[in-house]
Amino acid sequence: MRNSKKIDVVIVGGGPAGLSAALVLGRARKNVIVIDEGRPRNAVTGEAHGFLTRDGVSPGEFRRVAKEQIEAYPSVSFLADTAVSITGSDGHFQIATAQGSSIESKKVLLAVGMKDRPLDIPGLAEVYGESAFVCPYCDGWELRDQPLVIINKGAELMHFAPLISGWTDRFTICTNGPDELSDTEREVLRRKVQLYESPIHHIDSEDGIVREVVLEDGTVIPCRGIFFKPDLVMGSALPRDIGCEIAETGNVVVDILGKTSVPGVYSAGDMASRVYQSIVAASNGSVAAAAVNNELNAEAWGEMNEHI
Repeated sequence: MRNSKKIDVVIVGGGPAGLSAALVLGRARKNVIVIDEGRPRNAVTGEAHGFLTRDGVSPGEFRRVAKEQIEAYPSVSFLADTAVSITGSDGHFQIATAQGSSIESKKVLLAVGMKDRPLDIPGLAEVYGESAFVCPYCDGWELRDQPLVIINKGAELMHFAPLISGWTDRFTICTNGPDELSDTEREVLRRKVQLYESPIHHIDSEDGIVREVVLEDGTVIPCRGIFFKPDLVMGSALPRDIGCEIAETGNVVVDILGKTSVPGVYSAGDMASRVYQSIVAASNGSVAAAAVNNELNAEAWGEMNEHI
C-alpha cells in the first residue's frame, strides 16, 4: 500500500494517547492514519481503573469503544501494522511499515508507549495483571487492607513505601538482592515494615493469585498481592532513529504541548511522560493533537497569504 495523497498526520500507536489524539484531529477535519500493531502493554490487565466514566473497563473494550466513536469522523483511518521507519522532515515525512505500506505525512505523532523488559523472577509472569501490579493508583483499591509484598529498591522505594501505606499497612518490602539504601534509609524503613534484601527464589501462586514469595535464604512471605517496579523501555526505536532527544529516564523529551526536539514530530502518552496512567496518556494525546492541528492551520494560513 502506498498513499497517493500526503495526509496531515500519522499517529504511531493506538493506545489512550493515540486514540485521544485521533479523536481530536478527526473532529478538526484533519486526514489521519493511526498505525497500531495491537499489542498494548496493559493487555495483561483485566480491568483499567481511574479513568472517569470508564472505571473498571477492560483494555480491549476501551479500545473498541474508542475506535467505534472515532469512526464517526471519516478523515481518520486505522492501519493494523507496525511502523518501522520514519524519514524526511517537517511537512514531508515518509513512514514505512512492516507489511510494506508507505505513507507520506506532514506531521507525526508518536504514541507507542513503553514496554516491559522481563524481570528475572520465577513466577512473576504468572501473576502479573492478576495479583501483581505496578501502579497502586490503578490497582491499589482492589488490594486494600491485604498483605502485600513490595518489590522495589533504591531511592524510589523511599517514595513508594509511604505511598502504598495509604491502601494497606500490611506489607513487606523485598529488594530482591543487595540495595543501595543508606543505613539511615534502611533504619527508617525497618521502623515501619519488614525489609528483606535476599534475592527472590520464586513466587508461588494459584490461578494467578499470589500465595507467597520465597526468598533464596529460605524466608517465606505469605501475601495476597504484589506491587513491583517494572523495567521499562520505549515501545519503539523510532524516536531515537529520527533524532528525538531522549531523557536519562528513557522517555522522549517534549514540551508542554508534546513537541519533540524534531520539528513536525510530536509525542504523547507513556513514552513522553513518567506518569503511567491511561487518563494522563489520553489527556496528553488530546493536548498534542490540538498543538498539531494549530500548527497545520497556521501553516495553511500562511500559504494562503503568500498567494494573495
